[in-house]
Amino acid sequence: MSKGANIPVPRTPVRLALHWRHGPGVPDAWTAALLMTADGRVAPGGVVGGGRPAPGGGAVRHEGRGAGGDRTTESVHVDLPAVPAHVERVVLVALAGSGTFGAVPGLDVTVTDAAGHRELARYESRDTTTETAFVAGELYRRQGGWKFRAVGQGYAGGAGALAAAHGLAPGLLPAPSATAAPPPARPAPPSAPARPSAVTLTKAAPSVSLAKQGATTGTLHVNLNWQAPPPPRGWFARNAVPRPPLDLDLGALYEMADGTKGVVQALGNAFGDLRRPPWIHLDGDDRTGAVEGGENLTVNLDHTRDFRRVLVFVTIYEGAAGFAGLHATVTLRPQHGAPVTFSLDECDVPSPVCALALLTQGPDGLVVHREARYLVPGRASSPQRALDEAYGWGLRWTPGRK
Repeated sequence: MSKGANIPVPRTPVRLALHWRHGPGVPDAWTAALLMTADGRVAPGGVVGGGRPAPGGGAVRHEGRGAGGDRTTESVHVDLPAVPAHVERVVLVALAGSGTFGAVPGLDVTVTDAAGHRELARYESRDTTTETAFVAGELYRRQGGWKFRAVGQGYAGGAGALAAAHGLAPGLLPAPSATAAPPPARPAPPSAPARPSAVTLTKAAPSVSLAKQGATTGTLHVNLNWQAPPPPRGWFARNAVPRPPLDLDLGALYEMADGTKGVVQALGNAFGDLRRPPWIHLDGDDRTGAVEGGENLTVNLDHTRDFRRVLVFVTIYEGAAGFAGLHATVTLRPQHGAPVTFSLDECDVPSPVCALALLTQGPDGLVVHREARYLVPGRASSPQRALDEAYGWGLRWTPGRK
C-alpha cells in the first residue's frame, strides 16, 4: 500500500503489527494503540500498551513483542466485532527510544488475521527521517464495516507532539518496559554504497534536481500531510458552530512537451492516469477528515521528458476558510533515490489555495522548486483559476464537483 491509501478489512478479529529490523546502532521502539472517538479524542482509558489493561472487555489488547531472524515485531489484537460502539478508530502509534525512526530500517505495518497466518494489508514506510514518534496505521469504521489506512505520519517532537496531536497528556503514552529490550545484536552487514541523502528545501535553498537525488526512472510519490488546529474545548466548544471535517484536495496542473495542458484533481473526478498521458495519477480523494493520512499524487518518471512543467497544489474543499493554523509538510519520495521534503510557511492571508511545488525541465531532468505560495482568488474567481492566472497556464475553467 502507498502512504495514505486505505483498504477494506473483514469484520473479524485481526492483528495490527509493526515490524522493523534490529541490529547494532538501531534505536529500540515500542508501540501502543489509541482508541479514538468520533470527535478526534482518545476515549477514556483508550491507551492500550505498556502493561495497561485494555478497556471495552479486552476487544483491543497489546500482545507484546516477538522476534524472528533480524526482525522485531510488536502487535495489537483487535477484535473488530467487539470494539465498543463509541470507538471510531484504533490507531497504532510508536515511539523511538534513543534515536529517530530514520535510523530504524525495514519499518512496516501489517494487518493479518488474528492468528497471523493471512496477510490482509501491508504498508512499508521508507521516508522517515528525524521523527521520534510515529503513527503507523489505523483501523477505522466506514459504512458499517472497517477499513485500514496506511498513515505513516511522523513527529520530530516525540511523545509530546504525538500526545498533543491526539489530545493526550504526554505521560499517558506508555514508556518501554523491561520486556521491551531489543533482541541480541547481530554482526553489522557490509556497508552499502553511498546514496544521496534526503534533502529539505528552504527559502534559502528552494530547488533540487531529481537526477541528483538518484530519481530518473520509476515513480515519484508526492504526499501532503497536515495537522489541523485542535477542536475548541470547554466554553468555546459549547458555543462553537459545528464545522464539517477538514477536506484538503491535492492536485496538479500539467503542461506536456507537445503543448498539451490540463489538470489532475478530485474535483470533477479528473484523477489522471499513470500508464498514459498525462503520466500523473491522484491516488483518490480522502474525505474522512483524518489528517494523518494526507493526500497522495504519483508521477511517472519513466516519461520525464514528456513534461514541460508540473505545478502541484492543494485547495480547501471544506472544513476551513483558509490555511491559517494548518501545519503541513510536503514529501516527494521517488521510487529510486532519496526523498525531498519541505514545510509550508504559516499562512497570514485568507487563502483557500496553495501552490506547493513546481517541477520544470533542467539540464539532466526534472527540477523540484519549493513554491509554498498562498493565493487569494478575486471576486467570483475559483481557487484553480487564481492558480492558473498566477502561473500563466491558460486553461478554461468551468464549475465542477466531486
